[in-house]
Amino acid sequence: MGDHGPVSLDHLAALARAQHQFATVLAAADPEAPVACCAPWRVADLALHLGGVHWWAAAMALGVDLDPHEPAAPRETAALVAFYTWSAAHLRSTLADVGPDAPALTLLGPGPAGFWRRRQLHETAVHLWDLSTAAGAGSDTLGDDVWADAVAEVVDTMTPRQVRLGRIEPLPHAVDLVAPGGTWRLGPDGPAAVTVQGCARDLALMLWKRVLPGTAGLEVSGDASALVSVLALRLTP
Repeated sequence: MGDHGPVSLDHLAALARAQHQFATVLAAADPEAPVACCAPWRVADLALHLGGVHWWAAAMALGVDLDPHEPAAPRETAALVAFYTWSAAHLRSTLADVGPDAPALTLLGPGPAGFWRRRQLHETAVHLWDLSTAAGAGSDTLGDDVWADAVAEVVDTMTPRQVRLGRIEPLPHAVDLVAPGGTWRLGPDGPAAVTVQGCARDLALMLWKRVLPGTAGLEVSGDASALVSVLALRLTP
């Protein structure tokens, strides 16, 4: 299958839900409100980034790399929402048209276009959290299956890619991540130095450096210093 991730998760349908929530929160947000986890970005920068990434990913699914891909404007709410919804719809229609098994460019080299269904879902989920936090909006309703797959993507795709590209050294310790949606091993084989347990969303946001284990209410058992050293690495781009 070209979709990657759990067979039961419809990545394209979940992407549509996440994009809809992003556009809804964006419409009510101050475009110049700071986005703390993406400083010095403002809400407008975040929306322009995600819309640009959607456009770039759609081209990658067709085998074309349009990088660089981030516009600098517009920065007014109505125009931002129009730009984002247009880019989001373009991505979804492109992914639906080409199908999950069509040849594409991916972050791992040539591969199936379905890679982008999963990658863009998680890109949108994390940035939806960024936007909601900046705007003081409520929590997302994406579901535990989406966040569990976001954890899995860091473990099976993003961190191994960071190591392969030489951006980080191989992880010095093994970390077990435990949630109701599954259990994942981050790092080398062998006994885990530390285990982190909690909901999949908080685990994913921890790996993407959005929350700290303590502030997120995650339960840490084992060598806490090992977890600190692993989380200090660039596990994701």
